[in-house]
Parts: sequence; structure tokens; C-alpha cells
Amino acid sequence: MAEAPKYTNSLIHAQSPYLLQHAHNPVNWMEWSEAAWNKARTEDKLVLVSIGYASCHWCHVMEHESFEDEDTAAIMNEYFVCIKVDREERPDVDQIYMDAVQLINGSGGWPLNMFCLPDGRPIHGGTYFPNRNWNQLLFQLHDLYLNRKAEAVDYAEKLKEGIVNMDVLIQDSQSFPDKKALNEILVNWARQFDWIHGGNARTPKFPLPVNFQFLLSAGLLYPESDALKMVRLTLDKMAFGGIYDQLGGAFSRYSVDAFWKVPHFEKMLYDNGQLIALYARAAGVFSEPRYAAIARECCCFLESECQAPNGLFYSSYDADSEGEEGTYYVWNWEELKRLPESVFPLFTAYYTCEEKGNWEQGKNILHATMSLEDFAKLQNLDTEEVQKIITAG
Repeated sequence: MAEAPKYTNSLIHAQSPYLLQHAHNPVNWMEWSEAAWNKARTEDKLVLVSIGYASCHWCHVMEHESFEDEDTAAIMNEYFVCIKVDREERPDVDQIYMDAVQLINGSGGWPLNMFCLPDGRPIHGGTYFPNRNWNQLLFQLHDLYLNRKAEAVDYAEKLKEGIVNMDVLIQDSQSFPDKKALNEILVNWARQFDWIHGGNARTPKFPLPVNFQFLLSAGLLYPESDALKMVRLTLDKMAFGGIYDQLGGAFSRYSVDAFWKVPHFEKMLYDNGQLIALYARAAGVFSEPRYAAIARECCCFLESECQAPNGLFYSSYDADSEGEEGTYYVWNWEELKRLPESVFPLFTAYYTCEEKGNWEQGKNILHATMSLEDFAKLQNLDTEEVQKIITAG
């Protein structure tokens, strides 16, 4: 008989799979509710709003390091009211505190951990914290609220104003984009663009499909600009990279490097839905069959792997398997050698696999450095023949 859990908190009554993952933490988690905020006001405590989702790798890591740790949980329970939120269940809550963490740090992500006054106004936040840093932060914020409450309230008010201003949209009666203003945007964009690998010139590197839809539109309006070049280079490099599942289809959430090679392996429904639209549109704009193929492959993945029996779609696909991130998607040399002899040389050459591995611990991430057409020319073979051989793998 399985041993009964040592701890059970109020999340045991939740419906969200993510919240249920935390139901046996020693932290006294509560769901987002009026009861939780009333408790904070009554006890005059800071509130920790911790936001994540079920397939988030770093959410799992932080849970294991901090939220399952009894000493850390004791600090959290003593000094804070702790609220867990599933961003896929409450995107409205997630958006408010994501705006706040981006104002504080200049970037955001998940897990999203935001500390708030009892009235909900944020005062400090971040994403993943290693356990030692997390414990130090807990003590620092408790001391701030206990001994310098006026400072905390003043900062919270300024942060609130910043969040409000982020959502202010200035309406313009001009329906057609001003060419000068648009050109300034494109020039600035080009300065931050990676002209070798596509995407923004920083890591981690996200696909950002809405941005490239904008560039596609701008390039069609003003073809003399570099907008279409930026779109095409990025779509090509992403499609060749490890961020794209070369065998199963669909894109991972982001690349940890500048080359689109090493992905953060989780796959998100909302990312792939937008990327399908982007690649499908680009296929028409550039008359590029490869982009249409990518869009179809993504659709096939979502239909076969993410569609529930009731016809709805699951929101994400976990990065972890066998207790490790990405294990399902990577290959060692011995596994690759099980390919048919007629397939092995071309398959490993096209996907740049190495006997010692092209990633960590002797593992290979399948990724290409060129199109199948260019690869076939290098091999003095017909493109269809090469595609048939590689697909047979």
C-alpha cells in the first residue's frame, strides 16, 4: 500500500492539474480567492502569488528545491500568505503580475513569483530563484514590511502606476502607418536583430510570432525595407534548428542558445497555433513550399498529440520525460546506429549528429544547417531521393 502523503494543503480541492501537483507541499498554499486575500489583510502579511503551469520545467525545479523543503516552507508559512495560480486557468491574473515583473526586471517568465501587499499591489518579484537566494529574499521582504512598511507601500504605488501606463493605448485617426515612424521602428529592430541566425540578438531566443507577423506586414507595405529579409532568415533558421522537432513536428517554447539549436523542450499550444499562422502566411508571401510543410506538420502534431477525446486541445506538452528535461527528443550514437544501414549515413549527416554527441552527455539534438535541397546537391543526389531515405529513418 502506498504511504500516505505527509502534507496536504487546500490545493487538494483544486481542479487544475498544476495546483494539484502542489497539493502535498509543506507550504500552506491557497487558491486565488477572496478568502486568501482576507486572510492576508486580517493577519497583515505580505502575499506570495506564485504562478506557473503543469508542463513548466523550471516550475518543477523550484517546487523540488524550495516548495518541498520543510525549512523553506516553514519560513513561507510564518511570514506570508501563499497563493498558487495556474496561468492557464487564470491568464488574467498572470497578465497583471507579468506586467509587474517585466517592469521590475525588464523580462519575465515562469515560474512567476510576485510578492504583494495585502491589497494585491506588487512590491517585488522574479521568476526562478535557487533555494538559497529564495530563503534570503523571504527574510529581506519580511523585514522590509515589518520595519519599513512605508517604503514598501510607496514602491507598490509607483509600480501600480507603471502597470496602468503599460496598458494605455493612444488612438490615432490615421489608418495607414506613417512611413517615417515605421522606418524608425524597423531601423531600431534591425539593430537588435541577429543577422546570422535570425531572431533577436540575445538569449534565450523566443520565436515571437506576433513580431514577425508585424515585420511581414511592414515588408509588404514597404518592400524596400529589410523587414522581409528578417522574416525569411528567422523562419529558415528556426525550421532547421533543434527548436523545431525534426521528427515529430511542432516548435519548442524557446532556444537557450543563439543558434536555435538547444531548445527548452516543452511545447505550447499557443506558440504553435501562432507559428502555424505565421508559416502558412509566409508560404504564400514567399511562394515557399517548405513553410507550408512546416505549418502542416505542426497541425498534425497538435491533432495527434494535443487533442483531447472531447475535441478540445491540451494547452502544453511537458519538457520532462523519465525525470529529465528533453530525454524523449535526444539520441545517443548507439540509438542512431539502429537505423537501417541505407539510412544511417545520410540521416546523421543531415541532422549533424556526432558519435560523441552534439549536446551534453553524449546526446544528439537533431538539427540541420541547410535545406534538404542544398544537402542533396552536396551529396550529388536527387532531393526526393534524399527525403525518402531520411524519412525512412
